[in-house]
Amino acid sequence: MTSQEAARELLREFPVVDGHNDLPWALREQVRYDLDARDIAADQSAHLHTDIPRLRAGGVGAQYWSVYVRTDAPDPVAATLEQIDCVRQLLTRHPEDLRPALTAADMEAARGEGRIASLMGAEGGHSIANSLGTLRGLYGLGVRYLTLTHNDNVDWADSATDEPKAGGLTAFGREVVREMNRLGMLVDLSHVAATTMRDALDASSAPVIFSHSSARSVCDHPRNVPDDVLERLPANGGMAMVTFVPKFVLQAAVDWTAEADENMRAHGFHHLDTTAQAMTVHRAFEERHPRPVATVSTVADHLDHMREAAGIDHLGIGGDYDGTAFTPDGLADVSGYPNLLAELLDRGWSKADLAKLTWKNAVRVLDAAQDVARGLQATRSPSNARIEDLDR
Repeated sequence: MTSQEAARELLREFPVVDGHNDLPWALREQVRYDLDARDIAADQSAHLHTDIPRLRAGGVGAQYWSVYVRTDAPDPVAATLEQIDCVRQLLTRHPEDLRPALTAADMEAARGEGRIASLMGAEGGHSIANSLGTLRGLYGLGVRYLTLTHNDNVDWADSATDEPKAGGLTAFGREVVREMNRLGMLVDLSHVAATTMRDALDASSAPVIFSHSSARSVCDHPRNVPDDVLERLPANGGMAMVTFVPKFVLQAAVDWTAEADENMRAHGFHHLDTTAQAMTVHRAFEERHPRPVATVSTVADHLDHMREAAGIDHLGIGGDYDGTAFTPDGLADVSGYPNLLAELLDRGWSKADLAKLTWKNAVRVLDAAQDVARGLQATRSPSNARIEDLDR
């Protein structure tokens, strides 16, 4: 049996739980939620990384759908509700393939039925607008993790890609973590500053996750996880889900991106400007300096290191599909997971190791967080703390 065949056989029993997929945002941006125009029951490879046929081909058994909204959204709470509504519409349209999931038991039930367990994660604390009541509202609507920040700071937590302001978590930020623990909502530390990671680990009584982050010592990007934080995951019980985004996993791509961004600024454009004039400048740069290409092996290098730092019980996968313009060779879309598993098998990972990576760890972490919540709910009332009272 080839490594590819062995990988596919394993995925039939222990499919992938992917921690982060931005399909709802892609549907918003491309077709304003016109789900007929992007019917994911059919091949959408011309437009998206994700559709049901390719999820099936990739051996995906559970997906956290990101209900991301931009940090500069005029009304981030309303926009997040629209994202949640998009996921619900997808579940209604495709009940034979997608199963709503709120608990670890739901995930296992979906696996037994041969359906893809569908969970939701909100990407960025701006989605709660400094309100613990809003946080509880999102949980009630099915959101099972909150990424504490996105690319910009929030009032109570520092982002990895913004100038430090809080020095990690503020007092209100620690209260957000505690209320998430009480609810059973996973604390997601992707996108946050390393100081925020450490503060959240200090504050949390439940396992945390990194829904889509890789190893800082393998690729020096602030979005990645430092070794000292990875080494704390066994005591916390949490997990880091490796991402595939080339500029987070390949050092040459990090360096190239920095040069490309500086070139844009030198020509008077913001590095995220996508106007015709800005893209002309960017394409000219790329013609002179071809973009470095990550591979399956690049991602496997991160997993090898993360296994050394955190242990096999604390790893997972969070591809960030439909949230990135570029993907590694061999991991072009959601059908590519068997290629990563085959690479790991060739490196000596056992089937038991891979079962933890793909399925068992993610189910255990959600179950553990919800078990902690049951204990806290017996002793603690919902918090009505206000940021203006705690962070004066």
